[in-house]
Amino acid sequence: MTTTPRNPAPRRTRRIAAVALTAALTVGLSIGGATAANANGWDHGGGGGRDASLTPRTQFTMAPDGSSGATEGGEGIPNVDSDKKTIATYYGDPGTGVANKVASPYISEMAGIVADAEAKLKPAYDSAIAAGQKPAIVFDADDTTLWTYDMEVGDMHFTFDPAEQDVWVQDQRFPATPSMVGFVSAAARMGFTVFGLTGRNDDQKAATVANLAKVGYTDFPADRFYTKWTGVGASQQPSYVTCAAVKCTTVEYKAQTRKHIEQDLGYDITLNVGDQWSDLQGGFADSTLKLPNPTYYLPSPDLPGVNEPNLTPRMHFTMAADGSSGATEGGEGIPNVDSVKKTIAAYYGDTGAGISNKTDSPYISEMHSIVAKKVPAIALGCVIAKALHRNPAVVLDADDTTLWTYDMEVGDMHFTFNPTEQNIWVQDERFPATPSMVSAATLLKRAGCTIVGLTGRNDDQKAATLGNLAKVGYTGFTAQNYYTKWTGVGASQQPSYITCAAAKCTTIEYKSQTRAHVESASGGKYTVIANFGDQFSDLIGGHSLVNVKLPNPTYYLP
Repeated sequence: MTTTPRNPAPRRTRRIAAVALTAALTVGLSIGGATAANANGWDHGGGGGRDASLTPRTQFTMAPDGSSGATEGGEGIPNVDSDKKTIATYYGDPGTGVANKVASPYISEMAGIVADAEAKLKPAYDSAIAAGQKPAIVFDADDTTLWTYDMEVGDMHFTFDPAEQDVWVQDQRFPATPSMVGFVSAAARMGFTVFGLTGRNDDQKAATVANLAKVGYTDFPADRFYTKWTGVGASQQPSYVTCAAVKCTTVEYKAQTRKHIEQDLGYDITLNVGDQWSDLQGGFADSTLKLPNPTYYLPSPDLPGVNEPNLTPRMHFTMAADGSSGATEGGEGIPNVDSVKKTIAAYYGDTGAGISNKTDSPYISEMHSIVAKKVPAIALGCVIAKALHRNPAVVLDADDTTLWTYDMEVGDMHFTFNPTEQNIWVQDERFPATPSMVSAATLLKRAGCTIVGLTGRNDDQKAATLGNLAKVGYTGFTAQNYYTKWTGVGASQQPSYITCAAAKCTTIEYKSQTRAHVESASGGKYTVIANFGDQFSDLIGGHSLVNVKLPNPTYYLP
């Protein structure tokens, strides 16, 4: 009997083809200018899931005025959600928006700062008396003597509301800033005259002084507590404050009030204490004490002809994506949330209305650059895989990968996600296309890749999402190749190809196992050439030859 030997050539040919395909993608992307995965928006992620480089940056350079949004790429801007988590860790907030009043990194840091400052009081006092001076200390109110975290975060969600702030002020709701009651009392006992100087207005003066007394301060009488004029009735700008414009800056108001205390009232301000740099700028104090506060930033320019480089915020930060660095970095080492928001606005060309520039911005330029460098090589991979009968596909996330959510996230929600409001935007199909991505998807489709959608939006939002994609120019998505997440209601149940460690699947479990399904026989037996997403959790877990990370500092989904 004659037997015909099995020909191993087809299997060997397939292996060679796979290696050739991966090599073509690697070379093509390298020619496109990629030199580092995270910095340049791509990473190899084979079926086994080589995810070591799919992690957010932890080192940032950020100018306090937001201007670095014009020069730093999206990955180089502190993510606002990570920043909020870092701030929460620092204040011992478990996620409720309420600070721990007993123990936290903030309380510990305040205790250390105050202990150091208190040790310097006696020598400063003795020196002033020896010089024939009347020593005084000036204290700001919010987050210097009174603690606003629960209002700023738990109530306002980092978006200041003056009407709501007035409710808190008039109700005298604020606790004392940690360690400060003891510090003020020690200074007064030593002989310092204590003054208050706040940006709160005259209509809030009585309630502020009462709040201070309520939480234990005994040395802030109304006649030594300065509040800002309203311009109504008797509350007018004092003669000792002269400003360059109709509206005084914080530095003008506070510096000239300190000048009045020294030159008109005859005191020597030995120490000026505040949580904002603008509380301290402008002189008329022998020394300053900056207290930490990353929850808001009140900028104010230096006085004309005055340069105080030592009274400026930090610009270099270490921040972990999960917020854990709030336990190790001091308050000045945490990116200030207002500066982060301004940096993000500059990046998106938002002039302050919460609306991104749809024509020209650093974000649009970066997106164009990423697509121009990466997509041609991926398209080559589609062509090669198609010729080799490998059934090529590319997987694209929705929000901020194909559809642009900035105006919703910022202009509507003010960086505080609201699922009900998000659903309105989804069902109304309000989202524009993410810059450059319609042309990218079109090119990849023409190159032979099937376009697969994979989003965290749910099944009830699938039809509207497909409608929105078509509305803004995408042509490759179909209901069969568009994956949305189950709701657990009716027919919308967890698919059999997804198994999760807990009752609620993580984004990585859902997305990586869906990509595995796409590569399986039951899912179409595709070869996923590239996986595009704006979150690292869109990309982790393998089942794609190439990952393309798109920039998005407006939220973080771990």
